[in-house]
Amino acid sequence: MEAFEAFVALALEDEGLVVSESVKFPVRLRTRRQDHAEVQTHGYEVDLVAACAGKLVLASVKSYLGSRGVVAEHVTGETEDERARRRYSLLNRPEVRGPVIRAAAERYGYLAGQVEMRLYVGKFSPGIHEAKVRAWARRQRAGAGPIAVYGLGVSRAGFRGNLDPRVCPGERRFSGDGIYYEAVPRGAA
Repeated sequence: MEAFEAFVALALEDEGLVVSESVKFPVRLRTRRQDHAEVQTHGYEVDLVAACAGKLVLASVKSYLGSRGVVAEHVTGETEDERARRRYSLLNRPEVRGPVIRAAAERYGYLAGQVEMRLYVGKFSPGIHEAKVRAWARRQRAGAGPIAVYGLGVSRAGFRGNLDPRVCPGERRFSGDGIYYEAVPRGAA
């Protein structure tokens, strides 16, 4: 596990989730052969798998701290750079994402509607890349809803994202300051 993945794993544990390192899920895909139908099985890796009683989180973790950063077109699959597009196949290819969500739900005993897809990013490429990725992710349907995007902008509450990261939805956790926290979508309270 690389350092940024370890950091994300700690943040997931802070939510009350049990975290596992990377897991591969086999996905059968049709090849591009034109002369006859052919299917191959490929293993698609989820960087971190996290769970609590009511949800399963499949997290794709991209640090890119020492590089240009995460590029929106690579995440969305709208690039001619096949190698860059493949780094995000789990997110930008519904024919991969759907079977992985179903396989994870079956393997761990959840319903597909209890599985969340998350993208954790250490560094976005400068410019509008972060906004483009977040807008694209909100339009995707993956298991329990849109793909959640978490950036490295860390505060006391954890990663910036769509959900309060302190507790699992439906659960209450007592903090040391005498307050019960409940998972509520940000802006809904």
